[in-house]
Amino acid sequence: MKNISILGSTGSIGTQTLDVIKNHKEKFNVVGLSALKNIDELEKQIYEFNPEIVSVFNKEKAKILSNRIGKKIKIVSGIEGLIEVATLNSADIIVTSVVGSIGLIPTLEAIKCSKTIALANKETLVVAGELVMKEAKKYNATIIPVDSEHSAIFQCLQGEDVDNISRIILTASGGSFRNCTKEEIKTAKAEDALKHPTWNMGKKVTIDSATLMNKGLEVIEAKWLFDMDLDKIDVVVHPQSIIHSMVEYKDYSIISQMGTPDMRTPIQYALSYPDRINTNVKKLDFNSLGELSFLSPDTERFPCLSLAYEALKVGKTMTSVLNGANEVLVEYFLQNKIEFYDIPKFIEKAMMVHNPFSYETVDEILEVDKWVRGWIQNQIK
Repeated sequence: MKNISILGSTGSIGTQTLDVIKNHKEKFNVVGLSALKNIDELEKQIYEFNPEIVSVFNKEKAKILSNRIGKKIKIVSGIEGLIEVATLNSADIIVTSVVGSIGLIPTLEAIKCSKTIALANKETLVVAGELVMKEAKKYNATIIPVDSEHSAIFQCLQGEDVDNISRIILTASGGSFRNCTKEEIKTAKAEDALKHPTWNMGKKVTIDSATLMNKGLEVIEAKWLFDMDLDKIDVVVHPQSIIHSMVEYKDYSIISQMGTPDMRTPIQYALSYPDRINTNVKKLDFNSLGELSFLSPDTERFPCLSLAYEALKVGKTMTSVLNGANEVLVEYFLQNKIEFYDIPKFIEKAMMVHNPFSYETVDEILEVDKWVRGWIQNQIK
């Protein structure tokens, strides 16, 4: 029996993680849950999974939930609460599925406790990949990717010598605007971008998919997860989302991981690793599959991917600037306060004014993150 703590249990990844756990109650037990402010959903989860501790980031919402639940369970709040859930002594695996760079500190604290991290919060490695991986090695913590693409690569690497890798190939669905012209994209609204053709994801990730920033962030994440040089990480658009990513070896053999587009598959693999267990995910039917197609990403229509590559090439604190700017701009776009192409425009401006430097502490990263968020907000005003 593995004990699981989930950071971000009311979000898309969190709820699907609980669905996997519910399907395998004999193997997994929930000991910790956390949410930003959705206490209605969190309350349902508490009664169903009976965790030891629950965190609500919003302190007022935490008080309301505490009054509802009574003294049956420990309820904490703020970043301290997130850390408490992430470092819970009884937890074996910490699923980090909160959205944004807020996941960095609790993930680092869990690493210091030598926990196994099921990492769905890609921003953690985007903003501080070098520091996170150094700490994971220092404290002998295991990081297992939950992103479908990185899970696919992780699976393709099992039993292989990493020195034999020629390149890794991340697949991209192409997002909601894959078949749209640049003129059509210019006038698109958030509600249009949220209509993803294949994946069921949270709002922020779906917008990132539409801009191709999601793939850019995954390129950065892959660099740190797999200790891979930038010139060995490629992106290909695969509209059917059946092949989730591939690894090419030096003999040019390519190993891919395939399956129906369902996030419960990589979630379950991260929880059960190194074992594989039965699933209730729909089986892939090759007879009705049709064709599998592949395209080069169009960085003229979707410049965010190029910006991510450039940020990784520059390195240092530049990826933190890229991420912080993007988080703020996506939120503005979701509120229909800016246009689609304002996202890459202001990210590029922020990268141009930032003077990147090598960092050694998480406080330095947080200062850069704070600066770029404020800078973007002032630019929009």
